[in-house]
Amino acid sequence: MISDFTYLKPGSASEALEMLAEHQEDGKIICGGQSLLIIMRQGLVTPEYVIDIKRLKDLNYITFDAKDGLKMGATTTHRTIEKSALVKEKYPVLVEMEEKLASIQVRNWGTIGGNLAHADAAGDPAPVLMAMGGSVKVASASGVRVISLDEFYTDLFETAMNHDEMIVEVIVPPRPAKSATKYQKFNLLDSDQGIVAAAATITLNGGGGCIDARIALGNAASVTMRAKEAEKVLIGATLNDAVFEKAGEAAAAECQPVADIHASEEYRRHLIKVLTKRMAKAAWEQAKISG
Repeated sequence: MISDFTYLKPGSASEALEMLAEHQEDGKIICGGQSLLIIMRQGLVTPEYVIDIKRLKDLNYITFDAKDGLKMGATTTHRTIEKSALVKEKYPVLVEMEEKLASIQVRNWGTIGGNLAHADAAGDPAPVLMAMGGSVKVASASGVRVISLDEFYTDLFETAMNHDEMIVEVIVPPRPAKSATKYQKFNLLDSDQGIVAAAATITLNGGGGCIDARIALGNAASVTMRAKEAEKVLIGATLNDAVFEKAGEAAAAECQPVADIHASEEYRRHLIKVLTKRMAKAAWEQAKISG
């Protein structure tokens, strides 16, 4: 049963921020509502004011330029990203990820900003965006700031945003030459969240050596996390199956999975080892042939 609340519908992002400033202690931003309504129904949050930004056109866009990379407004739906020719050309892994995110019905209504702000460690976008060095622009009535996704998540369902801030934009830097990102989650149903997930970005030099690697894990801890020890195994190494195996072992050792009805801690570590190895190798193979 959802407790009574006052529904507010701003006409612009700036008006939404003014409302949030006024109700920062007893208000919540709602966009798609795919996650917020569930936890409201469970009684986990009971806001007195709900500020609906779903229809704000000034937060619904996808742009790209060679200097700043990809920018997506917070209210951009998953389905819009999935079907974007621009995203498919510049960041095909995002399209691949979106195609496996929940159902078409959810993707038609759920938004990228809402997904990231919800801070569910099992969410799909965060590992991919983190592996690509992504960040979020957050705003309040007093100003804006950019937070790297590496620093954005502080605990399960908790972020580095202040109570008077909301996500207004998602930023993905330009993809370096000879670089690729791959992502896979392990789940029992195609439309379900992953029991664990791994995203890997590999960047090569002209000679084929690994000059940078970013590994991000989903549902491997209370937050989406970087597997930095696994990255160290890859950077500077001559990549081969033995190195990928070692990177998988490093990721399995440094993660902090929680056992639940879906999988034990031991099984999750095994899956993380396998997915990290596979995604790092897949990214390497793609990077070798990319421009």
